[in-house]
Amino acid sequence: MNLKEKLDVEKLPKHIAIIMDGNGRWAKEKGEDRLFGHYSGVESVRNIVEGCAELGIGYLTLYAFSTENWDRPKDEVTGLMELLVETIKQEVSTLNKNNIKLHVIGNTKLLPSSAQKELIDACMATKANTGLNLIMALSYSSRWEITEAVKKIAQEVKEKKLDPKNITSEVLEQHLCTTHFPDPELMIRTSGEYRISNFLLYQLAYSELYFTDTLWPDFRKENLYQAIFDYQNRERRFGKTSEQILNK
Repeated sequence: MNLKEKLDVEKLPKHIAIIMDGNGRWAKEKGEDRLFGHYSGVESVRNIVEGCAELGIGYLTLYAFSTENWDRPKDEVTGLMELLVETIKQEVSTLNKNNIKLHVIGNTKLLPSSAQKELIDACMATKANTGLNLIMALSYSSRWEITEAVKKIAQEVKEKKLDPKNITSEVLEQHLCTTHFPDPELMIRTSGEYRISNFLLYQLAYSELYFTDTLWPDFRKENLYQAIFDYQNRERRFGKTSEQILNK
């Protein structure tokens, strides 16, 4: 029995989030420049998106580019933006073929106009699809997201549209980029780093975290199945005791 066959289809996470880390190190190990690693990482994206769609996962969020990544060397950032535009153009037909709906979260105003246009066009072209929701976090950081949410809430209070006494966690969630998506149940980070790097800080409050030494360009469906298998063998208590979970 292979690993995929061992998965309990009744206990699959509805939402998986992935920090795709290790492209640069993977390229360096091969004597190539960092951009080579990013281009190679695209194949991993295709493979994992396909794997999630095949399993029937509802939501997949990929941390593709953080607000901090803008501080990387100019040539790398330029190359990444060109790769983004090129990849989106190539993948729209495949997304439609596989009934995948594309969403984007982040401060996309910072992206080049060409990238903004391709993203808008791709989201429009796939909006009728009803399968996997693929969420790309681009020019995203959780601190930025939460700060923007607080600004919007403060403006509503200033305009007397919202009473401060009525501000709840639900109100905050309604102002986050992810308001239309459930919180991730499983977060995966590749490359052996043990941190979440300003990614979905609010939404990951009760997510199961899975870290692997595998570098992103080497991450494939079998690695995904291993992460899900590990997730399915954990006890999720949400602050309760084991006895409470067993007796509910």
